[in-house]
Amino acid sequence: MERADVLVLNAGSTSIKLARFAHAAGGGLPVRTLSGQLDGLGRPGATLTLERPGQPARTRTASGRGGAAPVLLDALAAESALDDLAAVGHRIVHGGPQLSEPCALDRTRLAELKRIVPFDPEHLPLAIELVEALARARPELPQVACFDTAFHRDLPRVAQLLAIPRRYFEAGVRRYGFHGLSCSYLMEALGRAAGPEAMKGRVIIAHLGGGSSLTAAYAEKSVDTTMALTPAAGVPMATRSGDVDPGLLGYLLRTEGLRPDQLEHLLHHESGLYGLAQSADVRELLAREASDSHAADALALYCQEVKKRIGALAAVLGGLDTLIFSGGIGVHAPALRARMTLGLEFLGLVLDPAKNQTNAPLISAPQSRVAVRVIPTDEEVVIARATWAWLAAQKEPSS
Repeated sequence: MERADVLVLNAGSTSIKLARFAHAAGGGLPVRTLSGQLDGLGRPGATLTLERPGQPARTRTASGRGGAAPVLLDALAAESALDDLAAVGHRIVHGGPQLSEPCALDRTRLAELKRIVPFDPEHLPLAIELVEALARARPELPQVACFDTAFHRDLPRVAQLLAIPRRYFEAGVRRYGFHGLSCSYLMEALGRAAGPEAMKGRVIIAHLGGGSSLTAAYAEKSVDTTMALTPAAGVPMATRSGDVDPGLLGYLLRTEGLRPDQLEHLLHHESGLYGLAQSADVRELLAREASDSHAADALALYCQEVKKRIGALAAVLGGLDTLIFSGGIGVHAPALRARMTLGLEFLGLVLDPAKNQTNAPLISAPQSRVAVRVIPTDEEVVIARATWAWLAAQKEPSS
């Protein structure tokens, strides 16, 4: 198996996470040798934070020739982070109907990603920009796509369908589901924590952060999920609306005279917690809610919508064995976890208040029939391992 390091790039809509990994001895989880995040894309003075194990994090104003990709590549070159690499693995949020398995980002695959940009105009353009910039700078370096939709590729047909004219389904308009790399990591982490039988049971994964989704899994496969054609669907999020009345879209187009791009911006960047309370920071909203009805409304709606999806997905599963909280909010907001699960005792779910308050790995009470776990996710680890696996497959003799 290829032993050289891999670099992972995880492009979001307004930031890029990065990590460089080395193999772990004995086949354990890959070892991070460099972590970083480029924030503030699209605004003046983007900042890049880099950290190596055992060293303090360093933040610098990112300079470059213009655009996110040159800024990032200049910084990585200054850190020698592009030297002696086996490959670069990319998180690609949307693969559309054609792409789901890890694959080389060659001209054919890039052309397909460009074709499906209308499916995800928030994420795909930046990811494509990074791939093309790296190809120009380091043409000899393999680049591997790892798709956030892959975990959900075998969704039951009924979960894929959207109740619109069937011709759109035939054109690829369906429920895809996202946060799949996170789901893959969390299912594996569940197996390490509770054994393989827990992975095979009825599991709901609540990945709650700036983007939030819930996924129902049974026998280690996704059976339903809250995000749909795009990552804007499902529960309200930091700045995304989540599900809204379809009639609202027509209303806004008629009364506001919005163009499609303006409507998308409103739903993706001006809505959610931010739209209700002028802040997408849950910590700030918690501090304000006692004296600010807008902050209280935003948190109440968020918790209500997550609770509703837990109940709905438990119905799809026919019960619930394990509930996993992950993502920045899921891991660090015990007050919200308590509200999201209050009233779910009919499912056999009971929290231990003391364990919940300390973000313990297992926060359910001893009498709870549902194990409630808090597990930080790590999409970059999944991408690194998939990239090494792809490299190893290229070395196998063809049959």
